[in-house]
Amino acid sequence: MASNTITVVGNVTRDPELRYTQSGKATVNVGIAVNRRYQVNGEWQEQTSYMNVVAWDQLAENIAASLTKGTRILATGRLDIREYTDREGAKRTAVDIIADEIGPTLRWATATIERTPGRGSGDGGSAPRSANRGSSAPADEGYFGDEEPF
Repeated sequence: MASNTITVVGNVTRDPELRYTQSGKATVNVGIAVNRRYQVNGEWQEQTSYMNVVAWDQLAENIAASLTKGTRILATGRLDIREYTDREGAKRTAVDIIADEIGPTLRWATATIERTPGRGSGDGGSAPRSANRGSSAPADEGYFGDEEPF
């Protein structure tokens, strides 16, 4: 079975943009720059790839509260490649990472962890998406009601 999972380490290029859908579901967009350094004929070259990271629900709110421009992060999720037309009418391609997990890297920094209140899970963390699968109880519409627009 093919997998579409990617993990990247890079720097946040702009402060997170937190928004809410009409039904109240949180979503955030944040830019990330991923550098690759390599040698060609003994001379160092550097290449930078720019991507958008999109997150939903509690993860989106946590990102908006925790990350700022310049923060070095590790992001894991799935790739989503989309095409759009820019203001001048030219077709462009954007690479997004739909995030499953994001965190600061600790290679050159330290972090303090503060748990956020869960949505009805009672354990101080977020309930897993699969928590209501297979049960006869109705899903919490605020958490499971919207689908990602992809």
